[in-house]
Amino acid sequence: MVNKQKVLIVDDDDNIAELISLYLTKECFETMIVYDGESVMGTIASFDPNLILLDLMLPGIDGYQVCREVRAKYSTPIIMLSAKGEIFDKVLGLELGADDYMEKPFDTKELVARVKAVLRRYKPAADPKPQSRDESVEYADLTINRTNYSVTYMGKNVDMPPKELELLYFLASSPNHVFTREQLLDQIWGYEYMGDTRTVDVHIKRLREKIKDHENWKISTIWGIGYKFEVKK
Repeated sequence: MVNKQKVLIVDDDDNIAELISLYLTKECFETMIVYDGESVMGTIASFDPNLILLDLMLPGIDGYQVCREVRAKYSTPIIMLSAKGEIFDKVLGLELGADDYMEKPFDTKELVARVKAVLRRYKPAADPKPQSRDESVEYADLTINRTNYSVTYMGKNVDMPPKELELLYFLASSPNHVFTREQLLDQIWGYEYMGDTRTVDVHIKRLREKIKDHENWKISTIWGIGYKFEVKK
């Protein structure tokens, strides 16, 4: 029997939370609801969700702070839910580590589709299927392994959400190849993603904060086009 994937719903509006839970349950997900930010970390430890749906306007600790705390310890995918539709709010959510952002009110079927899309792209570290080879790329002082979702930089492990790791791996797998933002958006987020190319910029910014330019390689911006993983020959 296949274990159901688990979704943690964090929303103080019980009507919305119950509606989301109902639709996800119909799609064979196991769900749990918490109504405040203070309960999230303890619930993650006990429930071990595959994905978190996180409302921003929570009593006490807001969704932004919850996202910070989750990202400091877990790489669980996060989809933020908010009535705030301004670009600033979306960018801030993505910078804090969210994998997607949906504005309220939203179509429940679209939400379910996005949950499935994010989960398809997220591969947990423990994969019971034998691997024919490691999916990894190595450069001086940098190893990116997509098999066990790990990044080693300057001899230290770097905690990185799935989207950041996949973006870095994709770029580093094709050194000195220039990719447009649209190409990266399609490759990493998939055609189902409803966001814009600013999402790529936000994730590149976060990568650069964690992975500094090296004397032999760096993530380069090609103005007006996109990005490349530049390697000195």
